[in-house]
Amino acid sequence: MGAEIIKVYKEHLPALRLIGKRYTDSDRVDGNFGAKWGEWFENGWFDEIEKLGVLPENGDAYLGAMRNVDDSFEYWIGMFFPAGTPVPEGYDFADIPEGDIAVCWVYGNKDNGELYGFEPHIMCINEISQRGWLLQNKPWFFERYNCPRFTTPDEKGNVILDYCMYIR
Repeated sequence: MGAEIIKVYKEHLPALRLIGKRYTDSDRVDGNFGAKWGEWFENGWFDEIEKLGVLPENGDAYLGAMRNVDDSFEYWIGMFFPAGTPVPEGYDFADIPEGDIAVCWVYGNKDNGELYGFEPHIMCINEISQRGWLLQNKPWFFERYNCPRFTTPDEKGNVILDYCMYIR
């Protein structure tokens, strides 16, 4: 069937702190960061940062956040927290200013890869463009693994991934 966009809307996020670990293209295994996600679960790294509380607007969702800095790709695994949250030893952080995001609900099978990568990214860019929304200059993009939309498959075995991007 392939992934499809089933909902698009705007959301406002306060200034926040992304706490997690930063990766680059050199950290990819077989072209993606799936192995890094495996490390997170094997090592209990989410357990440690979940103790910090949550950003109310984001709940307890895990994130795969992406951006380009000086023409270098960054991929972060972590969670959003209120601005100024202390960062535990062994974790990195990025402070992200207050702003609006476009949220696309990408519906599909989480096990066959159709929810991730370039194709759903372009589908979401096209959706926001059709609404006249513009990306920020050098925006953050992030996959928000929301419970239960992403964690509880429907009767077809599909889930919803929130694909988000900062807009102006």
